[in-house]
Amino acid sequence: MKNKINLTINGTALTVEEGTTILDAAKVLGIKIPVLCYHKDLCIAGNCRVCVVEVVGISKLFAACATPVWEGMDVLTNSLMVRNSRKHIIELLLSEHNADCTKCYKNGNCELQELAAEYKITNQDFIDIYHAKDYTVDSYSPSIIKDDSRCIRCQRCVRTCEELQGVGALTVAHKGDHMKISTFFNKPISEVVCTNCGQCVIHCPTGALIERNYIEEVWDAIADPDKHVVVQTAPAVRIGLGEALELDAGERVTGKMVSALRRLGFNSVLDTDFTADLTILEEGTELLHRLKSILVDKDNKDPLPMTTSCSPGWVKFFEHIYPDLKPHMSTCKSPQQMFGALAKTFYAKKIEVDPEKIVSVSIMPCTAKKYEADRPEMRDSGFKDVDYVLTTRELAIMIQQAGIEFSELPEEKYDSIMGSSSGAAVIFGATGGVMEAALRTVYEIVTGREVPFEGLNITPVRGLEGVREATIKIEGTVPEYKFLEGVEVKCCVAHGLANARTVMEKVKEGKADYHFIEIMACPGGCLGGGGQPIPTTPEIRQKRVEAIYAEDASMAIRKSHENPEIIQLYKEFLGEPYGHLSHKLLHTEYFERERY
Repeated sequence: MKNKINLTINGTALTVEEGTTILDAAKVLGIKIPVLCYHKDLCIAGNCRVCVVEVVGISKLFAACATPVWEGMDVLTNSLMVRNSRKHIIELLLSEHNADCTKCYKNGNCELQELAAEYKITNQDFIDIYHAKDYTVDSYSPSIIKDDSRCIRCQRCVRTCEELQGVGALTVAHKGDHMKISTFFNKPISEVVCTNCGQCVIHCPTGALIERNYIEEVWDAIADPDKHVVVQTAPAVRIGLGEALELDAGERVTGKMVSALRRLGFNSVLDTDFTADLTILEEGTELLHRLKSILVDKDNKDPLPMTTSCSPGWVKFFEHIYPDLKPHMSTCKSPQQMFGALAKTFYAKKIEVDPEKIVSVSIMPCTAKKYEADRPEMRDSGFKDVDYVLTTRELAIMIQQAGIEFSELPEEKYDSIMGSSSGAAVIFGATGGVMEAALRTVYEIVTGREVPFEGLNITPVRGLEGVREATIKIEGTVPEYKFLEGVEVKCCVAHGLANARTVMEKVKEGKADYHFIEIMACPGGCLGGGGQPIPTTPEIRQKRVEAIYAEDASMAIRKSHENPEIIQLYKEFLGEPYGHLSHKLLHTEYFERERY
């Protein structure tokens, strides 16, 4: 048990555990200390000094985020010296910052702007350095724009890329007045080992890192009478969108979101959850194929463990770091790309619209989806399968631009044909969700019975621990899968690329005895994606997790293979899971090259 520390903050006595920082101790009393470089997801840096406080009897100021309390400490968070110091620090930051806020994408959601407003920085006492500097803007990436003129060098992005993601695409270059956040040899983000995950974007306090937005292109498509604009929405968007529109974190807004999309002018409002269900049929069948090949045919060409492939940030990380392990990755495209391929083939035929006239738009919690849609292999429909990818934040902007009172909207349902889904599809939005959805279906295919967990809730794969493991024993198989009788299927779930590296190093060394691995690039899975509302904190991710599972529990159908529209899709169009047409439209080029 930790020792207790007695201290005083602004004249109020309190007792906290040893090791508590001044910042956290102040929160106990409801005292707000401003921060910029601090973020709950990251290690303490103490770079910006905005959080300085005074300790009575000591002449220097202390960074509240980086200073543990001590016995008898007497802290002042609002003394004259503290206020003047904070004001000068904010003024210095503004002196070299592009403060043309009305032209900034983060206008209204910028932490520096908020501090300048709180401290009423109306005069500039320091030399204007901004106009003397030659700043650059890197806009080459399909996902992320880096604007050095808006950077305050807090290094949150560097720590995010290194600590949370284990990638290290960003670093600190040069010293003093020349210091900047840079990439390897100052190359464009698109040319370095960047996974496009966007975690740097949601951790950046200013507009220095933002997503590349395609709002105007989508508005133009909607306004074109010769275009039929189809929109799909990812599972995590329905539990994140409300936050960007001033509702509570984790509030489920599925029906209102559908209603808003219709009012924006989209011709067809459909659901990525439909192809999440489809992914489970394809991926589950692929897993069973691999198990049979290894256990019965003794053929290790398609090796185990098999990893999921629906997170494009994870896929790009895998391609950069573990190219020799590529056969371990599922050949399934992501639900977004499966949807895109079907939108311009199956769906176009069903609604009798020329696929050349279809504009396919997706609403995603992810910036890497923008990169994924641009990959050259994502054109199996004969066209670019997904034309534009908008983040949750971009959709919120469009709703605001249209003058829609979101909270007053009625609840509406998705259109039919590629609009029906199951609860298993919804939980794709949370880490462990793909694994759980797959197990619900695969176990039932193999045994003819529901997975043996109360309410279909496979709790061992749920949670926010970085790496989780689960084992399910197969007993009482149907004759076709007798070879799996008694097999203990070992599963692993990881989220955040630093945790993915930990798991994949075990695979690389031959020390991973798993059959199936789910990896999501972002902390918390898609619900914590780089395109979700800002801020995204551990507490907010937890609320979104709870909302995802509540949505699943409320669904009439909770298993992917029971989705009637999926059953109809195979009957009318695809034939069978993992069949020839599925390979052509729903799997990657790698599979085609190796097997056909």
